[in-house]
Amino acid sequence: MTTFSTSQPAYLLLEDGRSFPGTTYGASGLALGEVVFNTSMSGYQEILTDPSYTGQLVTMTYPLIGNYGVNRFDEESDGPKVSGFVVREGSRMYSSWRGEGGLHDYLEAHGVVGIGGIDTRALTRHIRAEGAMRGAIAPGSEPPAEVLARVQAHPRMEGLDLACGVSTDRRYEVPAVGEERFHVLAFDFGVKAHSPKLMSELGCRVTVLPAETSTEAILKEDPDGLFVSNGPGDPAMVEKAQDAILKLSEAGIPVFGICLGHQLIARAFGARTYKLPFGHHGGNHPVRNLDGGAVEITAQNHGFAVEQRKDGSIPGAPDLRTTHVNLYDGTVEGIAHRDRPVFSVQYHPEAAPGPHDSRYLFRQFLQAMERCRTSS
Repeated sequence: MTTFSTSQPAYLLLEDGRSFPGTTYGASGLALGEVVFNTSMSGYQEILTDPSYTGQLVTMTYPLIGNYGVNRFDEESDGPKVSGFVVREGSRMYSSWRGEGGLHDYLEAHGVVGIGGIDTRALTRHIRAEGAMRGAIAPGSEPPAEVLARVQAHPRMEGLDLACGVSTDRRYEVPAVGEERFHVLAFDFGVKAHSPKLMSELGCRVTVLPAETSTEAILKEDPDGLFVSNGPGDPAMVEKAQDAILKLSEAGIPVFGICLGHQLIARAFGARTYKLPFGHHGGNHPVRNLDGGAVEITAQNHGFAVEQRKDGSIPGAPDLRTTHVNLYDGTVEGIAHRDRPVFSVQYHPEAAPGPHDSRYLFRQFLQAMERCRTSS
């Protein structure tokens, strides 16, 4: 099935002035954002619909994207959240028994500006050397000087609170599959659909809450556990969950966080976060579990990390210990409280389409709730 037949000249322009020529892929227009690269070989629809990519122009390093099309089941939210999409070659054909349409048409229908035909290897090497930076996808007719001025005026990711913009505006429930064992509250800062789904499959009724939900309202729910979701932006700008994390954990209620939720838990107990040079984005990051020594291959999508000292301790947060480390650069990938039932990871254990090495963390959360119930 052919997804598109014509395209127009376009280019990707970085804030340092480097330009990459290509052609339109998806919607045509001007798109601004932080340029990052993702090393996954598949899962492009999950990446496009991951709210954590809000405000970013995502470059896929795998050279052929779109070959198995798109479908309604692989979406992690109600539609694409990326600011723009960059590929080496966008497949003109798709073939899959699950395919319901082509990627080009999907991007166009959702107004996602994309570009194809560029040297994504050169772009990735440039970002690795110089760091993630602001950029624009622009039609070939747009004057580069004017586009560069708009890029340089675009806000940087540091200092941005983007979570509220992608959070649900009303609470909703994902019912337990089979017998209901626990009631979990999920703080939505950009939650991916697979997280509540996996918890529901373990017998949890999951109530997803807007980011603006007050601590008082959460305490009245008397939940069995609190899940703090992934999301976009600078964790230093998101303070809404910290009071709830502290008060619920003080009461002995288990708290589990991923990605942005991991950073928010760390900051709630006094840790600091910082911007990574070009972030971790992809489905092939090796992480060592320090508690057992196993190495997990993980899916990741974040631009910030938790500070740690050379000895592995976390400055400002003596009650936290590091449980997982990234084997690429040694950054903190997981933490746990020394006394309270609180733990979190920087990566995505719910990863779809994979890898699934880390799904045990949801069972670990369930076990923490079981212990809490037994001891109460």
